[in-house]
Amino acid sequence: MTLLSAVEGWAPGPVTESARVEPGPAAAFAALLDQPSPVRDDGDPLPPGWHWFTFLDRPATADLGEDGHPRDGHFLPPVPHRRRMIAGGRTEVTAPLRVGATVVRTSSLVRREAKTGRSGEMLLVTVRSEYREDGRLLLTEEQDVVYRSQRAGSSPAPAGAGTPVAGHGTGPAVELVPDAPLLFRFSALTYNAHRIHYDHPYATGVEGHPGLVVHGPLLALLLLEVPRRAHADRSVTSFAHRLTRPAHAGTPVRATGRLDGDRLELTAAAHGSAASITGSAHLSPGRTPR
Repeated sequence: MTLLSAVEGWAPGPVTESARVEPGPAAAFAALLDQPSPVRDDGDPLPPGWHWFTFLDRPATADLGEDGHPRDGHFLPPVPHRRRMIAGGRTEVTAPLRVGATVVRTSSLVRREAKTGRSGEMLLVTVRSEYREDGRLLLTEEQDVVYRSQRAGSSPAPAGAGTPVAGHGTGPAVELVPDAPLLFRFSALTYNAHRIHYDHPYATGVEGHPGLVVHGPLLALLLLEVPRRAHADRSVTSFAHRLTRPAHAGTPVRATGRLDGDRLELTAAAHGSAASITGSAHLSPGRTPR
C-alpha cells in the first residue's frame, strides 16, 4: 500500500479554537534560554514564534501511541507505522499576540503530497492557521510536516553530508547547548511526548537516531532569537524556515544571521556539522510595537 492510497479520502475540515495568552509559558521558555522574560503584564507583545506555547494539544495518556505521539488526531493522516518530522514553515505577522488577549485560531489542511526521498516514500502535509483577536487578523502561518512509515527498530536514512555553513562564526549569533535536561524541559513546555526527545533507548533503538533529537520548533525559535536579541528595535514581519538535518543532544548549536536591508538570512548548525535549519526573516524599519 502506498502512502497516498493510505490517505485516500482523508480530508479533515477546518478547526477553530480559542485560548487566552498567558505570561507563564513565555517566562518558562525565557528561563530555558537563561534569559529574562520579555513579557510580564497584560498588553505586552509575545516575541515571534512564542505563540506556539499558547495553543497546545493535550491528548489523554490512553490516546498516545508507542512513540509518544497521539495515535489519532484531526490533522494526523492514517499512515501505518507513522513517524512524524517537522519540515518547516512560513509565518506572516500583521500584529503581535499580546498577553491577556483571547485569540481565536482557525486551522485548515491546505496540502497533502506524496514524495520519495532517501528514506523512501513520504507524505508531506501542510496546515495553515490564522490567528485573530476580535476578528482582526494577527498572524498567518503554515506548517509543513513529513510523515513516513517505519517499523520499530528500523533506521531512518542518514542525512546527507551537506555543506558547511557559509559565514559560520560571523555576524550576530546565539548559541544553545541542547543537553538532555533542556530537551526534556522543552518537551514539557510544549506538551510534546515524542520519545525521541527524552528517551535515549527509544530514540536510538527504535527510531534509529544516534542520540536524543533536538526539537524542530526549538531550532526555529533559536533562529528567531537572532533578530530578537541583535535587532530588538525592529519587529519581524515574516519568517520562513526549513529543517534540513537533525541536531542531537550534547553538541552546541549556533544560530547566526546576516542582514541585507530588511532581510535577515538565518542558519543554525551543530558544531562541526552542516546546517540543521535555514531561514529568513523580514524586519520592519520601526521599533518593536508595544
